Amino acid sequence: METTLVLLKPDTIQRSLVWQVIARFEAKGLKIVGMKMMQLDDSIIEEHYDFLMDKPFFPKIKEYMKSAPVVAMAISGVNSIATIRALWGATNPQEANPGTIRGDFGLTIDANIMHASDSNESALKELNRFFGEEGIFEYDKITDSVL
Repeated sequence: METTLVLLKPDTIQRSLVWQVIARFEAKGLKIVGMKMMQLDDSIIEEHYDFLMDKPFFPKIKEYMKSAPVVAMAISGVNSIATIRALWGATNPQEANPGTIRGDFGLTIDANIMHASDSNESALKELNRFFGEEGIFEYDKITDSVL
């Protein structure tokens, strides 16, 4: 089992799409093992997007990520990182296939619904950044025994 981070970005909250996106993960058999709504501040945005800080569009990203809360989720499952990345579609919603989360709900490259970890290494760092040592749970789903 892999556990990874998903952030439902401000546009997901602002457009009341949270439960539709979560339903996609659960329908795929993934397990939500942690979830919280939080308002991001400059320090966590700068840490999370440190690789973009020198880009001219970074101030716009900061403003967007502070425009509404995000929902941080720890999601577990077999190959959860690859599975989630397949479910969400291309970063640019105009290039994302219909049926993917971004293809169905994304508006622009700036308002693209969600972030998901791209590797096990990133997932570990990002889960620690958003959850620390608490808020991620282990439990059995009733369907675990029949799958």
